[in-house]
Amino acid sequence: QVQLVESGGGLVQPGGSLRLSCAASGRHFGLNVMGWYRQAPEKQRELVATITSGGGTTYVDSVKGRFTISRDNAKNTLYLQMNSLKPEDTAVCYCNARFRRSAYLALESDAWGQGTQVTVSS
Repeated sequence: QVQLVESGGGLVQPGGSLRLSCAASGRHFGLNVMGWYRQAPEKQRELVATITSGGGTTYVDSVKGRFTISRDNAKNTLYLQMNSLKPEDTAVCYCNARFRRSAYLALESDAWGQGTQVTVSS
């Protein structure tokens, strides 16, 4: 029963910045790993970045040094700061969260947002 809603996408010129947000709501018993995926036109969805509940992060090589993933556990919100954007970053970006679905059993499920469009163009 977790719902994710992304926001912050838009149109930006090359070299510009955007910050994406993902707000989680609904019943759960702990958000574990959260991440951002993106899907460019005519391409498969790819994993961009992940962050654990403790703050450990991973990034796909193409965004290292430019993107920063973070989370505010108290607000149940995930962020992606995107700097030095390139046209090849144009994609629909999706928030993903792995969450504990039971207070009693070690069961986890994934939740997905509907996506937010990021367009990098001059």
